[in-house]
Order: sequence, then C-alpha cells, then structure tokens
Amino acid sequence: MGITERKNVVTKATAYLIPFLGFFALLLIWDILARFSGWSRQVFPGPVVVLVSMGELLADGTLVKHTVASLFRVTVGFYLAALLGIPIGIALGMMKTARSLINPLIQFMRPISPLAWIPLAMLWFGIGDPPAIFLIFLSSFFPLVVSTTIAVDGINQTYFYVAANFNFSRYETIMRVVVPAITPEVVTALRMTVTISWLVVVAAEMIAVQSGLGFLILDSRNALRMDYVMDGMIVIGLVGLALDALMRQLGSLEAASWRSKAH
Repeated sequence: MGITERKNVVTKATAYLIPFLGFFALLLIWDILARFSGWSRQVFPGPVVVLVSMGELLADGTLVKHTVASLFRVTVGFYLAALLGIPIGIALGMMKTARSLINPLIQFMRPISPLAWIPLAMLWFGIGDPPAIFLIFLSSFFPLVVSTTIAVDGINQTYFYVAANFNFSRYETIMRVVVPAITPEVVTALRMTVTISWLVVVAAEMIAVQSGLGFLILDSRNALRMDYVMDGMIVIGLVGLALDALMRQLGSLEAASWRSKAH
C-alpha cells in the first residue's frame, strides 16, 4: 500500500470516528454528573442505569411498540403533506395570479404552531391516531408549499423558453423542466420538515394518544421512572438521526444534481 493510499485510509477512518467523539464526550460528562451531582438515581440516572432499563423495554417489546406507533404517524402525516404540498407549491409557482390570491392565506396560517391546533384536533378527530396525524400534516404542509413555490419561482426562465421551442405541453414542462430543476430545494425542504414532524409527533402523543414515544415519556414521568424517560429521549434522537440520513440519501440522487449540471 502506497503512502497516498495509507493517507486516504487514515482520512476515511478519521471521518468516521470524529462524529462518535462528541457522543463519547457527552456520555462521559453525563456519567460524571450522575455520580457527583448529588441527585439520586431516580432523579438523574446515569448512562449504565439507562442502558439497563432500555434493555428491559426492548425485551418486553414496549420500546419497539411505541417507536413503531410514532413512526407510523409521522410517515402518514408527512407523506400526506408531501403529496399535497409539493403539487400545490408547483401550481402556485407557475400561476402568479393564483399565488397572489392564496399566498396571503398561507402566510397567515404558516406561523401558527401545530401545537396550537391540539384542542381543535381533539374535538374534531377525538383521541387516537387521527389528531396526531393531522398535527404532523400541518407542521409539514405549509413549509413544503412555501419552499416549493419559491423553488419554482426561482427557475431560470431560459428553461421555459427552450421548453416552448420544443412545443412541450404543460405536463411535459412540469415533468421535464420544473420537477428536475426544483429537486435540490425540495429535498432540502423535505429534510427540514421531516425533523419538524418528528418533533411535533412527540408533543402530540403527550396529549392526544395512548401510545408512541411521547406517551411513553409522559407515562414514565408520572411513574417517576426517569430512566425510561431518558430511554425515550435517546430513541427519539436516534430515529431523528436515521430520518435525517435518509433525507440526505435523497439529496445524493442523480436527479438532485440536475440543475448544477445544467449550469
């Protein structure tokens, strides 16, 4: 193995190890605080206690059940928001008259926190999955509409002139010009909104449902099991990392580099 190859191997190994250093430092600080803060294990359990309790929750299926319930709600609400929000954003980006009419309403609704809708969601949909899915939908829908609209509005007009020269229909223009051109911005918006959805579902589950990681945290707090609370928090963070990694993989798709190659 040559010197250059060795350097590349070391560089790659370092790139993989560096992200774990922050987690190791966090665990170390956590353990030190748990040992010397003066708080009891019931109030501030250390990493070993939390790890053991996580094994208990995994063994009886509790943690898996609540994680799957949360992921189900996020998946349904997020996909509904994407399926409706992105086409609406494309339409508003291409039709300025419609945008002038609807954009003020969107800008009025967008700043309202999804959590402010909880009382209405519970009245409209009762207790269970529907109110949580509705809140997740709201948290993702408006950011996706706005981001997609801005992305379409920012497309270089030259592309549309070329499409007109080739006599593209409206559908062909959207599929061959608009969709590839806005893919990078839409992927970025999806990456941001899926994180927001994950935040919202945990909050919604503390109020409107009887399952999910948010419910697990609230129920564990009521039972004074702070180790279970921290287990729920850790799983939330791990799932958030996984969702972000999935969205980054979407960003590396060939279609996502269409505009940069066109330039």
